[in-house]
Amino acid sequence: MTYIVVLFALVGAGMLFSAMDRKIDRVERRIRLMERRQELILRHLGIEEVDAPDLREINELVRQGKKIQAIKAYRELTGAGLKEAKEAVERLPGNV
Repeated sequence: MTYIVVLFALVGAGMLFSAMDRKIDRVERRIRLMERRQELILRHLGIEEVDAPDLREINELVRQGKKIQAIKAYRELTGAGLKEAKEAVERLPGNV
């Protein structure tokens, strides 16, 4: 009998964590979408970020096809995480 209770508790916990994980994924996707829309609006209006980092070196690395070095340089310059830096570098003009 005790095993059944433990089994049900584990299954319930697993379902709860799975549901929370799906909800977190949805929220993260919505945040990324909102950030992208914000970027598009600012670009359309011709507004640049006030504290925008100088990306000349990173743009040059992208033009040279050195994507990994560009991501590393972006991370060092901005303190961004790997995923964020990769996405930012992929959005730069000249990226192939």
